[in-house]
Amino acid sequence: MADSAKLIVLYHSSYGHTETLAYAIAHGVRAVEGAQATVKRVPELMPEKVMRAAGMKVEQPAPIADPQELAEYDGIIIGTPTRFGNMSAQLRHFFDQTGPLWVAGSLIGKVGSVFTSTSTGGGNETTIVSVHWTMFHHGMVVVGLPYSAPDLADISEVKGGSPYGAGTITAPDGSRSPSQKELNLASFQGHHVAKIAKRLAGGDGADEQPTP
Repeated sequence: MADSAKLIVLYHSSYGHTETLAYAIAHGVRAVEGAQATVKRVPELMPEKVMRAAGMKVEQPAPIADPQELAEYDGIIIGTPTRFGNMSAQLRHFFDQTGPLWVAGSLIGKVGSVFTSTSTGGGNETTIVSVHWTMFHHGMVVVGLPYSAPDLADISEVKGGSPYGAGTITAPDGSRSPSQKELNLASFQGHHVAKIAKRLAGGDGADEQPTP
């Protein structure tokens, strides 16, 4: 087993809900001995003036990521709000620049996982799966959120999250902040993914062909 693993928690957030989950994910990653978590965000495509007029969160402390740096990490945990059941255009634009990584097979065997935020719960699962498709094309090992997470099967209150990944429900007007149960699920996912990434980081030959 590898002694350490480097993971990036990469997100896009318009109003701060996905951003909040990202830091909860990172908290879970860092709880694994030897696991390092870097939180970054994808570049914004909307003009700042438009964002401010819509009440979006312009100031976010996480630095901007470069698509090619994904090759530097053992695990990649992606956060995106839903856009009609799909990932955001900002995240799609970021992924569309990873062609050189695909050509080089740079992400083959790396661990990938996804979390999301939705206004009403619609798209909670399909948005995550839309990111999975890209991860599969890159040859990544895709990891979800298992039911060993204590809060996943709890139906005592409205919450986001599924076996596909953590999530939060924001309300149509964005007034709802991530609940403690949603933050717990995000932290659990980060911890779970980090443990797997740490195990796999010690291996080699992920892209080699089997011997006849």
